[in-house]
Amino acid sequence: MPHLDRPFDYLVPHSAADTALPGTRVRVRFAGQLVDGFVLERTAASAHDGKLLFLERSVSAEVVLTPQVARLAREIADRYAGTLSDVLRLAVPPRHAKAEAAAPASAAPAPAGPSDRGGWARYTAGAALLRALSDGRMPRAVWTALPGEDWPARLAEAAATCLAAGRGALIVVADARDLDRLDAALLRALGGPGHHVALSAALGPAERYRRFLAAARGTARIVIGTRAAAFAPVAGLGLVAIWDDGDDLHSEPRAPYPHARQVLLARAEQERCAAIVGGFGRTAEAQQLVETGWAIEVGAARDELRRCMPRVLTVGEHERARDPQAAAARLPSVAWRAAREALAGGAPVLIQVPRRGYLPAVSCADCYTPARCAHCSGPLALPAADGVPVCRWCGRPAAGHACPECGGRRLRAAVVGARRTAEELARAFPDTTVRTSGRDEVLSSVPREPALVVSTPGAEPLADGGYGAVLLLDAWAFLTRADLRGTEEALRRWFAAAALARPGAPVVVVADGGLVAVQALLRFDPAWLAARELADRRELGFPPATRIAALTGAPAAVAELLSLAELPPGAEVLGPVPAADGQERMLVRTARSAGKALALSLKAAAGARSVRKSAAAVRVQVDPLDLL
Repeated sequence: MPHLDRPFDYLVPHSAADTALPGTRVRVRFAGQLVDGFVLERTAASAHDGKLLFLERSVSAEVVLTPQVARLAREIADRYAGTLSDVLRLAVPPRHAKAEAAAPASAAPAPAGPSDRGGWARYTAGAALLRALSDGRMPRAVWTALPGEDWPARLAEAAATCLAAGRGALIVVADARDLDRLDAALLRALGGPGHHVALSAALGPAERYRRFLAAARGTARIVIGTRAAAFAPVAGLGLVAIWDDGDDLHSEPRAPYPHARQVLLARAEQERCAAIVGGFGRTAEAQQLVETGWAIEVGAARDELRRCMPRVLTVGEHERARDPQAAAARLPSVAWRAAREALAGGAPVLIQVPRRGYLPAVSCADCYTPARCAHCSGPLALPAADGVPVCRWCGRPAAGHACPECGGRRLRAAVVGARRTAEELARAFPDTTVRTSGRDEVLSSVPREPALVVSTPGAEPLADGGYGAVLLLDAWAFLTRADLRGTEEALRRWFAAAALARPGAPVVVVADGGLVAVQALLRFDPAWLAARELADRRELGFPPATRIAALTGAPAAVAELLSLAELPPGAEVLGPVPAADGQERMLVRTARSAGKALALSLKAAAGARSVRKSAAAVRVQVDPLDLL
C-alpha cells in the first residue's frame, strides 16, 4: 500500500547472520502475515524506539538485489509516483530454487574486442564513440542509423568494445525478433557464448532466473533483453543502450508504468556510464537529449546517406490507376509500376498496411454511416469475404445488421486490412507468391526471389539483399490518429519499412507530398521532424517539454486525491474528461524542473487515501504515452 512504502527494521537472529545479507531474500512477519522481503541494509542499531520482531527466516544467501539496482528502483518509484515494491516486482524475477542451487558457470575469458569497427566509421563521431568506450569514458549519443544498417552488429560492436575495456553493457530492444537478431550479432562479435545473456518474458521461470543469476554473479557481463531487462544487475556497468525508443512496447503496462528509456538514462546518471539511444527514426525525447547537451548526435553525412537511402516517391490518395489490374489492387500507377519492375528484377516487394485482418471496419454502402453493434455499439468488422459482420468489442455476430440512419443492409469497406490487401494483390499478380506477416504469423525473413510481402507495421520481415520496392499504403490511417505522437509514430513506422529497401530502390508512400511527415521521409531526415515536434510541444506545453500526470478513476476518487495533493507551485490542473466505464480523467501539468515534486505529491496523496482506506482506486500515470 502506498502509505507503507518505506523500509522496516527487523532483528536478525544468530542463525541467519551469515545469510541475511544486503540484497538477499527473507521472510518476515508483517501485520500478522508472513510475507517476502529483501534485505536493504544491515546496521548495528535501529532508530525505531519500539519493539522489533526477528526475521522469520532467510530464504537464500543469493544476492539478487544489488545496491545499484536498489537505488535505481527507488528513483524510478519516486519519478513515476509508484512504490518501491512495484518496481522491484519488475526488476527481480521470482526465485527458482533448482536454478539457484545449480553450480555457477565459470566466466568466459574476456574477448579482445571487435576486429572490425568500420561500421561505425560511416557516422560522424561514430569512431570517436567507440574510442571513448574503449578508454572507459562515458560518451552519450543519440544515434540515427543509416537505411539498410545492420544495427544489431553495430550495438554488438559497442558492447564488445566495452567488454574488452573491462566493463559490462546492457542493451534493451522492443520485441523478441529484435532480441534474436541482437543475440546472434553478439555471438559473432564475441566469438561464442558465455559472455552475454538474453532476458525476456518468453523464457520459462527456470531459464529466466538462471540467466538472471549469471548476470547477478558477474559471469555474464553483457545483458540484452526487452523492457524488464533495463533493471538487470550488470557488474561494472559501462554502457546502456536502447534501440527504437519510440516503440510503445518499451512502456511498462503495469504500475508504476516506467519507460525503459527513462530507466536506462537514470542508470547512466547513477552509475556514470555511457548511453546510446538509437533507431532509424528519432523521438522528441531523444531530440531533447541532443538539444540540452546531454547527448551528442551520431549520424551520417548527407553524401553517405545519399549512397544508402532508397528513392522516395509520393502519390496522393485521390490518384487512381488507369490499369484495371492496378485499380483492382488499390495501387496507384506509380506504386503498380514500382512493384512490377521490382518483381521483374527478381526482388521481393514489401507492402505495409496499417491495419490487420480482412475488413477491420465497415460502413453502410448507401449513406457511409459506420456500422455499429446493436448490443454494445462497438465497431463491426468483416473477418473474411464469405463471413458475417462481427463486433470487435463483444464478438457477437451481426448477420442481420441494418443501418440505423437509412435502413440499408449492404456494407462497404471503411478500412482495408492486411489479409484483404493480400487477397486483392493475389488477383492482380496471379503468377506471384504473396506472403503475409502480422499478428497470426510474423515472418523473420524472406528469400531473394520475386514475391509480394504484405505486412502490418512492426512485423516487416528482413529480405535477403533488401526489397526491390516498398509500398506504404493507407498513410492516412497513421496521420489522422488523434494522438500527440501520431506524426512521430507514422514516420517511425515508415522509416523502419523504408530502411529495408535496397539502395536506390523506390519507396512509394500513398500520401500528400506536402505533409510534414512525408517531407521528412523524402529527405530521410528524422532529426528535422523531431526538432519541429519538440518545438511545437514546447510551445503548447506538452511532454517532453513539460511533465504531465494523468489521474483516472471514479470522479469522487480523483477529486479526493487532488484535494489531498500538495501540488508544486505553478501546477496546472486540466479536465475532467470522460474515460471508459464511467470514469473520468484529470491531467496535472507542471514544468520539467518540478516533475519530481509533482510525482512525490501525488504519491503522498495516494498514501493518505490508503490510510483512509478509500475504496475506489485512482490510476496515476506520469508522462503516459496515450496523453490524448
